Amino acid sequence: MRFLPVNLDALLVELDDLAQTLALLASLQAEPIAGIEELVPAARTLLVRYRPAKVSQAALVERIGARSLDARVERAATRIEIPVDYSGEDLDEVARMLGIPREEVIRRHTAGEYTVAFTGFAPGFAYMSGGDPLLNVPRRTTPRTRIPAGAVGLAGPFSGIYPQASPGGWQIIGVTDLPMWDLGREVPALLQPGFQVRFVDKAVRPALALPASVARPVAARIAQEASGGAALEILSPGVQALFQDTGRHGQAGQGVSASGAVDQGALRAANRLVGNASDAACVEIVDGGFHFVCRGEAVIAFTGADAPIEVTSVSGAQWTAPDHEAIALSDGDSVMLGHPRAGMRSYLAVRGGFAIAPVLGSCATDTLARVGPAPIGAGDLLPVRPVAHGAIVGTPEQPPAELPTREHTVTLDVVMGPRTDWFTPEAVALLASQVWQVTPQSNRVGLRLAGEQPLSRSNPSELPSEGTALGALQVPPSGQPVLFLADHPLTGGYPVIGAVASHHLDRAGQIPIGASVRFNPIQPFTAAS
Repeated sequence: MRFLPVNLDALLVELDDLAQTLALLASLQAEPIAGIEELVPAARTLLVRYRPAKVSQAALVERIGARSLDARVERAATRIEIPVDYSGEDLDEVARMLGIPREEVIRRHTAGEYTVAFTGFAPGFAYMSGGDPLLNVPRRTTPRTRIPAGAVGLAGPFSGIYPQASPGGWQIIGVTDLPMWDLGREVPALLQPGFQVRFVDKAVRPALALPASVARPVAARIAQEASGGAALEILSPGVQALFQDTGRHGQAGQGVSASGAVDQGALRAANRLVGNASDAACVEIVDGGFHFVCRGEAVIAFTGADAPIEVTSVSGAQWTAPDHEAIALSDGDSVMLGHPRAGMRSYLAVRGGFAIAPVLGSCATDTLARVGPAPIGAGDLLPVRPVAHGAIVGTPEQPPAELPTREHTVTLDVVMGPRTDWFTPEAVALLASQVWQVTPQSNRVGLRLAGEQPLSRSNPSELPSEGTALGALQVPPSGQPVLFLADHPLTGGYPVIGAVASHHLDRAGQIPIGASVRFNPIQPFTAAS
């Protein structure tokens, strides 16, 4: 095993192959190590996220390193057949690369038996190993901007199916109309790690019916709760307004990342101010412009960005309300959150909490995975739950110091790794010495950065997909890094040169478009084995 740093609360275990990865995963699941919070397996790595207060990185390296990799992982009993229309736009190119007719590609693909090794990239996206070893082809040199839902593709030793329309670089050889991801099912992801899969050519015969265990729909969907009390009527949501909480943890087996508030500290502070549990759902507002009317009486609070708050009563009286402090509203009061003077994201909490239905155990809206409540729009009525006994309104909070602005350069501490050694020494030095601009293409998935000089790689190899962490600085072929935020994909195929340190993740989430960023490495890259 080789242990690579990822962040102050995460490390990457690199192994020889997929079999060793699955053996280590099975060992850690059968005999957990206290302090490990999440495991994300990939082609030949295991991402381990842990709680430093419970276990040190040195102790993890020692204890994981002592685990045996000889165990054979038992296959699941569930077998699924996937009907495929082999008319993919890359089928002829794959045949040309392999030097065989397209009919032979189809024959070999349908003759093999596959095992779901791991999930990632998107909810329900399964990496399937096995099949004919000849069908090992590289990803496309230039990824497509849009691949249709159900597209069946090849990449390296894996077969995969895109659950929804998205960009992608796999070689597409066909398409299936069998949904890979459906929130109407008891388990939304059709393919789970360990499942056995066979591909069937629809032109030859139909596939068998799905096993009842994966085809059964949920008996009754959770309906939105009716509070019978106060509500917020939205006049304008601004650029973007989403429900967010502390995230959707424990869903890596379905290819679902945590998501949640970009500024976790601000979300918890807003909830404390109104007497809610710290992990309750708030409204995350990007760049202000959020306007609503209170129907009934309520207590609210805004935290996060430094933005003006104007309250107008039914009688027309106006006043400026403070942020980071509880605000009592009467029936008919309207509130306008202006554009931030500093920071990017504001968090709105209401005493009692919003009466919204969780999806997979969380009210967070994941914009990449398209999981969670719909974005908030003009005309929406956000019902408020009745106030629980003992919900005590908190005292004013201290606003965060040094919120990022467009006028000042923001410095972020960085932990180097796990793939720092894939870059030239000049690129590693350039990451810290160069000023990077936050481009308008940035969003909750990540901050897209632009520098005068791109980061060059010393290792041109194709990186097998591996788990990615919040704060990762992934470097695509352009050499311009992307700083992963809350809605980043669970796995990625480009090398990560470093990651924004855990204590600066909230600051990173508040950086506005057009701002300048510098990175400050706080420790050199070192690997242990």
